[in-house]
Amino acid sequence: MNENETQKVASLDTPYAKEQYRKFQKQHRQLIFKRRRLAALLAIAAFAAIVMGVQIFNEQRHLSELKEIKVKTVAESAKVDDQVDGLKQDVKLLKDDNYVAKLARSRFYYSKDGELVFVLPDSANTPSKDKQSADEVVKSETAK
Repeated sequence: MNENETQKVASLDTPYAKEQYRKFQKQHRQLIFKRRRLAALLAIAAFAAIVMGVQIFNEQRHLSELKEIKVKTVAESAKVDDQVDGLKQDVKLLKDDNYVAKLARSRFYYSKDGELVFVLPDSANTPSKDKQSADEVVKSETAK
């Protein structure tokens, strides 16, 4: 369009035209206000969703770490339970006088009256093996 043609259109200055123009401006302002309010609500909702998502991610990671710790703790607990059972068995055996006497004779080379103790060279080189095997012999004899 040409500038001359656009200038040919003029607005009416009648009270009805002014009222209609004010109504149009009011509706336009309300529409802009509604759009801004909607955009603000969406921004707040998006921010809240992001914050909650980050918290959920952190809690999930923390939960997986706790599960790993639980698995390790359960395994360690089972190992400790086995040790406790073994120690309880040792306590029961140590309450038996015959077992204690056999254990003292095998570890510390004590003898009964009239017995002779012979120390062999192989057993002197490996005292820890000898103690373990002597304990096993005494336990197996006591178990019978």
